[in-house]
Amino acid sequence: MKTLIPEPPAKCPLCPRLVEYRAGNEAQNPDWFNGAAPSFGDPEARLLVVGLAPGRTGANRTGRPFTGDHAGWLLYETLIKTGFARGRYDARPDDGLELIDCMITNAVRCAPPGNKPLPIEEKTCRPFLIDRLAALPRLQVIVTLGDVSRRNVLKTLGLPASAAPAGHGVEAEVGPYRLINSYHCSRLNTNTGRLTPAMFEDVFKRARQALAVTN
Repeated sequence: MKTLIPEPPAKCPLCPRLVEYRAGNEAQNPDWFNGAAPSFGDPEARLLVVGLAPGRTGANRTGRPFTGDHAGWLLYETLIKTGFARGRYDARPDDGLELIDCMITNAVRCAPPGNKPLPIEEKTCRPFLIDRLAALPRLQVIVTLGDVSRRNVLKTLGLPASAAPAGHGVEAEVGPYRLINSYHCSRLNTNTGRLTPAMFEDVFKRARQALAVTN
C-alpha cells in the first residue's frame, strides 16, 4: 500500500527557482516561515479549498495558507459566515481560528516570484496535491480559487482542463468530487469589483448545499 505524502517538507528542495527565492526571502527576513506552507484545516473535511501558491508576505511569512495577506481576510471571513470556520481571524497562525469540515491547501506549496509559479513547478508539486486529496477520506466538494488552481486540480485527477470550464461559479462533477470554481480572492479582483464579497460567499453557500445533498 502506497504511503501518502500530502505535505512536503518545509525546506522542500524540488524546485530550484523556488528554493533560490526562498533563500533570498530568508536572508532578508529570517524570522519568517520561509518554507513550503502546509495545508490547514480538518483532516476529516468534506470541503477542500485549493489556492495557487503562498504569497510572499502571506503564508510564506506566517506558515498558514492565506494568512497575513489581503486574500485571507475575505476567505476566512467568508468561511466563518458560511459555517466552515469558527473563531476570529486575526491574520496570524496562532489566532485560534478553527476550520470546520474544511481544509485549505495550495497547488504549489512554496512562494513563487511575482506570485506566478512555472508550469514545471506546478507539475513537480502535483504529487503532494494528489496525496492531499487521497488523504481526505470524506472529501466531496472542491472549491478552486482561480483558473490555474482549477487546471491543477483537474490534472491532479487525470482530467483535461476542458473537464470543468473556466469562469466564476462554474460547477462540474470531476471524478468522485463536485468542483466549484471561483475567481481568486486577490486584492486585484476585489478592488476592481471582479469579485465581490457576495459573489464569493455564494460559492461557499453552494458548497454547503452540495454537501447537504450528498448527506
